[in-house]
Amino acid sequence: MADRITRREFIRDTAAAAAALTAGLTAANSAEAAKKTKTHTGKILNFNPDMEYRRCGRTGLMVSAVCLGGHWKRVVRIIGGSEPEGWMTEKIDRRDFQKNRYDVVTRCIERGINYVDACCREEILAYAKALKGRRDKMYFGYSWHIWESRFEQWRPRKKLREGLDQGLKEAGLDYVDLWRISLLVDSSQHSKADVEEAVAALDWAKKTGRARFIGISSHDRPHIKKLIETYPEQMDVILTPYTAKTKLVTDESGLWATLKKYDVGWFGIKPFASNSVFKGDSSPSSRYFEEDNRIARLAIRYILCNPAITAPMPGLISVQQVDNVARAVKERRELDLKETADLNLAMERAWANLPADYQWLKDWEYV
Repeated sequence: MADRITRREFIRDTAAAAAALTAGLTAANSAEAAKKTKTHTGKILNFNPDMEYRRCGRTGLMVSAVCLGGHWKRVVRIIGGSEPEGWMTEKIDRRDFQKNRYDVVTRCIERGINYVDACCREEILAYAKALKGRRDKMYFGYSWHIWESRFEQWRPRKKLREGLDQGLKEAGLDYVDLWRISLLVDSSQHSKADVEEAVAALDWAKKTGRARFIGISSHDRPHIKKLIETYPEQMDVILTPYTAKTKLVTDESGLWATLKKYDVGWFGIKPFASNSVFKGDSSPSSRYFEEDNRIARLAIRYILCNPAITAPMPGLISVQQVDNVARAVKERRELDLKETADLNLAMERAWANLPADYQWLKDWEYV
């Protein structure tokens, strides 16, 4: 895949790529699964034999079992400075911040991580810059949320189209691998007309090659289930919360059953409950550094025990954190009794320490 592939080429190649990869790897050992399914690992973007890859629903994309989330909360613990209210905007022009993002993306590539997700202007610009010249190593998930359906003036399809084109232009992107429109946190508040406008814009983006695949993000579990059932052709991928406290509902009423039925890719945000699962502040000098690293790995291992989820997407602020989650993928999947107890204790602490604006995470204990 060329770094500056044309939209026409992408429209042509996307269908072929999806068909070729549909029978891809789902087992923990990617190399062994490749032999069993006769899937050539060369078809996996940025393949690394030490990384697990999971099929992202009917997209056919083989995505690393851990991906790079857009947020960089606490990055000042690595590059220095204070964490102002505008933590997304204050540092984006700093050279040390740009180097940090470049180095983290580089280590992700080295470890076989092949997907990055960005959900606002600053994240899109930062990761588009960090990937310049090596876009062929990572899939790019995109949502410029202030120009999307969360804001009333951007709900008509015409405005959504304008927002996507404007965002792609500012970021220097010809296309994105996934455009997932950010709906309201409680997306059932949207009218039917709102949803139909978003669906029409997603259709347009896919048909014109601006986005290879499309979907939505929401924190409203029943409404997501309804949207998939109502608009199955437009829901290639969804993004939802998914923490180390999330459990599967094993009957047909659960969201996972709908995802399975319609073969929808599924990325999990906030795997560390917005860092509430940790005791320390994420700095290398923290007295809890090793303990927090261990809890992070336990959380990733727990989440990956669910074969229905494509991948969790932690925000990673250092090369060391990339190494740590990559290590988690290689470790024994099932937790033993002590590990389970330790993770449960950490999640109870996380629930007790959740900020007021993250209490909605508690609604995602069952999917």
